[in-house]
Amino acid sequence: MTSCFRGALLVGALAWLIPAPSNAQSYPSRPITIVVGYTPGAVSDLSARTIAEGLNAAWGQPVIVDNRPGSGSNIAAGMVARAPADGYTLMVGTDATLTSNVFLYRHTPFDPVKDFAPVTNFGANIICLAVNADLPLKSVADVIAYAKANPGKLSYGSSGAGSPHHLAGELLHQKAGIEITHIPYKGGGAAVNDLLGGHIGMAFLSLSAAVPQANSGKIRIIAVVEKTRYAAMPDVLTIGETVPGFEMSSWVGLFAPAGTPQPIIAQLNAAVAKILNTESVKAKLAILGLVVVASSPAQLAETVKDGLKVRGELVKAAGIQPE
Repeated sequence: MTSCFRGALLVGALAWLIPAPSNAQSYPSRPITIVVGYTPGAVSDLSARTIAEGLNAAWGQPVIVDNRPGSGSNIAAGMVARAPADGYTLMVGTDATLTSNVFLYRHTPFDPVKDFAPVTNFGANIICLAVNADLPLKSVADVIAYAKANPGKLSYGSSGAGSPHHLAGELLHQKAGIEITHIPYKGGGAAVNDLLGGHIGMAFLSLSAAVPQANSGKIRIIAVVEKTRYAAMPDVLTIGETVPGFEMSSWVGLFAPAGTPQPIIAQLNAAVAKILNTESVKAKLAILGLVVVASSPAQLAETVKDGLKVRGELVKAAGIQPE
């Protein structure tokens, strides 16, 4: 055996010992798609576009936001659940999609725990309780007193049956022991219109939908549904300050298909957290009523699991039948 041939064999043997470059080492090398299960203009859509701009600037790769509304965002979630687990197809998931839908639909094309790899929470989507300004209701205590004096006559609007806005009303009904009538709408905009017109007395709304009308004096924001007060509106109480034990959280987060390599998840988490913690991005999202909470993948996974338990109990208590 010649020395050259022995050398060639040695090089070949050593090559097997050197690991091939992983996908994570070259990630991202092509465009990334972020799928959103809602129409353009929704909080989930606007937060996705904000993150897409930041990732594009950081990585120099196009980041495309693909809106796939329909079936309560189940279509989008099912699509991402079946996508290649390579980090190039991501999803903006919400509490509604990943913790409520399994109880609201007889068949969902995904498992919220098994089919997705959590990346990071974007933040909390603040929901408020707003009343028509012509009503003499200036606090949660006023609402409770009015409802008890007029059982079943006070109605509240939401963005749809089973939405966090609806479930907030159901939780108020349970915790305060009042009879209030739920009026579901196809989106927060329709609920705001009927609140302005006096067709409903109050509504649970995302702050992004409520604040413009509150500034005009046509509706009154009397409380937020979170556990703590919203820092941008410190004088607005939480419902829990009047009704002990009341808390309803709504959130927006980023997910990848299950099986996405851990190094890619870690890279995405770090990049998105850096974007979210930029002061200009915090200010931009605050206008939408989104309080930035950049979490770890493990923390977001726990948020989903906890949410499934809470939402399941609420949907059952509300008597909502799956479609």
